[in-house]
Amino acid sequence: MFDAINTVVGAISGVLYQPWCVPLILLAGGIILTVRSKFIQGRLFTESFKVVMEKPKTEGGISSFGALMVSTASRVGTGNIIGVTSAIAIGGAGALFWMWITAIIGGASAFVESTLAQIYKKKDKDGSSFGGPAYYMADALGQRWLGVIFSVIIILTYAVGYNMLAAYNLQSTFKAFDFYSNATPIIIGIILAVLFGIIVIGGAKRLINVTGVMVPIMGVIYVVVAIIVLIINIENIPAMFKLIFQSAFDFKSIFGGFAGSCIMNGIKRGLYSNEAGMGSAPNAAAKADVSHPAKQGLVQMLSVFLDTLLICTATGFMVLSSGVGVTEAMQADAALYVQAAMGESLGAFGPIFIAVAMSLFAFTTLIGNYSYCEGCLNFIAGRQVSNTSILIFRLVATVLVFVGTIATASMVWNIADMLQGFMVVINIPVILILMKPAMKALDDYCKQKKEGKDPVFVAKEAGLDDSKLEFWK
Repeated sequence: MFDAINTVVGAISGVLYQPWCVPLILLAGGIILTVRSKFIQGRLFTESFKVVMEKPKTEGGISSFGALMVSTASRVGTGNIIGVTSAIAIGGAGALFWMWITAIIGGASAFVESTLAQIYKKKDKDGSSFGGPAYYMADALGQRWLGVIFSVIIILTYAVGYNMLAAYNLQSTFKAFDFYSNATPIIIGIILAVLFGIIVIGGAKRLINVTGVMVPIMGVIYVVVAIIVLIINIENIPAMFKLIFQSAFDFKSIFGGFAGSCIMNGIKRGLYSNEAGMGSAPNAAAKADVSHPAKQGLVQMLSVFLDTLLICTATGFMVLSSGVGVTEAMQADAALYVQAAMGESLGAFGPIFIAVAMSLFAFTTLIGNYSYCEGCLNFIAGRQVSNTSILIFRLVATVLVFVGTIATASMVWNIADMLQGFMVVINIPVILILMKPAMKALDDYCKQKKEGKDPVFVAKEAGLDDSKLEFWK
């Protein structure tokens, strides 16, 4: 059954990642938004650090940092380890460079989509907020049907595609140990599914509490270990940078086989890692209680940079500086590559560290991914989904985590690539159409900052129609 599914999904994914489809939409859209925002990634980069630690506007609200940690829990995960090493193993060292490019350009897309989510967010019964792309598609674009389709794709992407992939990537890191057997994926799958089920049944507040603690700690530890590895392999660093840039601009090789090139793999895995432009992070961004929509846009932009330019780069540098050559087995299963590289640099501690890091990364990825799903279910239903229906969905999501551990590498990667491609194809054109409100919010924010104010957003004063807004009046 897995083989049949993989054949169909692989064919669809192959079409989506032709140069004229997802790569063109993602990069061209990001460039347009970068130009329109006057390179917001650079000129307001330091500002994003200032706003991230602001307290919520009202007592008990979710802070920018809290919303950031939920989206970062999804972004900073198995993609930062296995996704990066997979891109390098298949596409060469230059894939890391094109991941950087995807992140830098994608920063503008992340700002626009999250700012739009803030502008068009909805008020919950307890006074808190929720929202995301489905809501700005319905209210700003006037196309609720498109929001429904997009919500379905989000649920499939995160509950099925990404969570199955995260589960598989976790169990695959244990292949480096002698105790690994045919039963190991099953055992890991049961443990992971049980822990996942406990958390998701606890609800969103518990999710935010868990991710708010775990994500920063594990991120810092991971970067520190990466620095240690670079120090150990310091003599290899010049050759590493030479290889990255030579491979990145080896256009004869790239266009001789674009599907497996460093550009394609850099785009695929960069997108999987940072999710900029996909329309996922706006669901978390809409929950933040801020005084101005642009603030959360800046915060989510920062998340893209932290993910790719810091965590992903750390992984890339660790494997490339090790000097370990890539084998066919490593191309098929990138966990073998990162484990071999870490073993070369840190001895027996290396594979153990990766296994522990993957366990933590995978767990926060699973719960961060799931956080996007229930809000989408409510949008599809047009009302609050019943407790019974939610419980059934949570149980199905839990089972899918287990299925991911026993699936094949090719199948889980192809499913994830296909579904994230669908999200890009829908969301990027939408935010290009709707960029005007986001740019008005940005201009309003910059104007107030120049006046020495802590920006507070009032839609009409910024030149926006507030008739369909539940906030900002």
